[in-house]
Amino acid sequence: GAAMAHGHGPGRCSCCGEEAAERGAAWGLYLRIDRQRLQCLNERREGSGATVFRPWEERRDRSQFVESDDDEELLFNIPFTGSVKLKGVIVMGEDDGTHPAEMRLFRNIPHMSFDDTAKEPEQTFSLSRDPLGELEYPTKIARFSNVYHLSMHFPKNFGAETTKIFYIGLKGEWTEAHRHEVTICNYEASANPADHKLEQITPQTHFIS
Repeated sequence: GAAMAHGHGPGRCSCCGEEAAERGAAWGLYLRIDRQRLQCLNERREGSGATVFRPWEERRDRSQFVESDDDEELLFNIPFTGSVKLKGVIVMGEDDGTHPAEMRLFRNIPHMSFDDTAKEPEQTFSLSRDPLGELEYPTKIARFSNVYHLSMHFPKNFGAETTKIFYIGLKGEWTEAHRHEVTICNYEASANPADHKLEQITPQTHFIS
């Protein structure tokens, strides 16, 4: 019995490491964000909104954060590179009034503006202050099972003039875009040479007509 207990010591450590790695992998949806088209509205520093989507292991890196500009509202438009089943969200801020107090999630409404946030969200969360990134907010998965674009609206905070977010974790599954879209892309790619020929004869066509 003693030998077994002894053998379990290091085993448990490595298992713990695996568990952490697995947990980190679960929060890997940030890898599936189309960063070219990612938007954060009302960010004080351009491009800072994108920095909050990073590896779970780096969630406590406090050098990267987004702060709102004109008021406490922030709105993220997050396009994915495929279809996402969103299962959970982490929102990490300061342990003070700048921490967002509410989060509203919208699915598949690209290029949302603050005017659009008057719409009914798929789900609304009351947030608690989470300076360590420990609280996971589970989504109603049925409503977020085929998400190619996620909008996150933070309408208010705990009383400060501006809102600060250090990390947003997105947990879930990603699948590639449907096959037929891929086929269309391939078709367009192979049709390119023909397009060039058309361009060359266009003037004559115009002349004839």
